Amino acid sequence: MRCRKKMALSRMFWARAALWGSAVSPGPYVTRRLQIVRSCLALGAPRSSKLHLSPKADVKSLISYVMTKTKVVSGKYHRFLGRHFPRFYVLYTVFMKGLQMLWADAKKARRIKTNMWKHNIKFHQLSYREMEHLRQVWAGGGYPEVHGKFRQDVTKCLFLGIISIPPFANYLVFLLMYLFPRQLLIQHFWTPKQQIDFLDIYHALRKQSHPEIVCHLERVIPLISDAGLQWHMTELCTKIQHGTHPAIHEILALRECFSNHPLGMNQLHALQMKALSRAMLLTPYLPSLLLRHRLKTHTIVIHQLDKALAKLGIGQLSAQEVRSACYLRGLNSMHIAEERCRTWLGEWLQISCSLKEAELSLLLHNVVLLSTNYTGIRR
Repeated sequence: MRCRKKMALSRMFWARAALWGSAVSPGPYVTRRLQIVRSCLALGAPRSSKLHLSPKADVKSLISYVMTKTKVVSGKYHRFLGRHFPRFYVLYTVFMKGLQMLWADAKKARRIKTNMWKHNIKFHQLSYREMEHLRQVWAGGGYPEVHGKFRQDVTKCLFLGIISIPPFANYLVFLLMYLFPRQLLIQHFWTPKQQIDFLDIYHALRKQSHPEIVCHLERVIPLISDAGLQWHMTELCTKIQHGTHPAIHEILALRECFSNHPLGMNQLHALQMKALSRAMLLTPYLPSLLLRHRLKTHTIVIHQLDKALAKLGIGQLSAQEVRSACYLRGLNSMHIAEERCRTWLGEWLQISCSLKEAELSLLLHNVVLLSTNYTGIRR
């Protein structure tokens, strides 16, 4: 009984000493016991209301903190690269912007396709900008008529991914990307200067096929049954060979020749289709059946784009959209004034919107007929 009283008194003493301290100066042992008691009481004490957060608030706070720190570190890293490695910093900036643009383009294309599926909208029923975006970005799936660059870009990315698998091969990939940007990089990762230079190279490649296409037109003149159409075709070929830009009515006067034999889409020979494929920046190394199908579907897409653009109006397009539209249709718009590009695009639309589907072979040849000698092209 006496022992229990001593133990109770001892507990009360230590509790009071921990809470209010002791008037008596404690020894080392007493000091250690006081520290233990105070730490236990501190752990058991209720937290301040300011520190008590819900799990969601904790997660948001943590994410906000990480994002803030990431931006600070990223800013310091950019400044470091800009000061010490300016040339590499330019490439790094282009690469990061390219990733952002690629991601944004893919999201927009996916949104358009989802909307098409939900509302049962066909490709030709879209607005001009939606059609053009799908043509540029997305090709495949349920829309084989859309011949964009997405699959080519994916092929390039897969090639780079495969050759970078071996150890330390990623350094070789960076070297190849630096040495061969046009062949290995997609357009999102080109610098502004590279875009102009590479588009010039591609136009020079397709322009090499122009004389061959005009020669094919000359060869079929004897096969045209109507004498008047023979004369018109001869005059048109002569004008183009002598550097004269043809008028709209001179081209439309020959629409009958391109609707059936000898220049209808189904009557074109293999050599003609190969030359036209090169003029459209399509691969010519395919069987004749596939070449004809690709040329036909590609021309139909352009015809549908023309109808949508005529409905929208050329005046609604930005300068970049006008240049892109002209380049797709065969004109090297990189070195032509914007107003001249708009004028040329207006001539193209007058011809395209006057043609029926059976006469689309003329629209295909118009890539050469209307663009070869247009005033303003740098020679």
